[in-house]
Amino acid sequence: MRETNSPSALGSAIRRRRRELKLTQDDLALSIGVNRRVIGQLEGGKETVQLEIVLNAARALGLNVGVETRGEAGS
Repeated sequence: MRETNSPSALGSAIRRRRRELKLTQDDLALSIGVNRRVIGQLEGGKETVQLEIVLNAARALGLNVGVETRGEAGS
């Protein structure tokens, strides 16, 4: 699993996967019911994109978004 700990890293991962699937921003936007501009903001790392949109986009692209406990210092 690739660590993604910032909005810009998450946006880049979503862009990379969308391109692997040969989808346009319009395609992804249509599939999750948002405007293409929102996909551009998400992929650009805009911090105010709604979490529900992020999760819907990831799901539509076959990506998992998870939460894990970080290892303790010195481990």
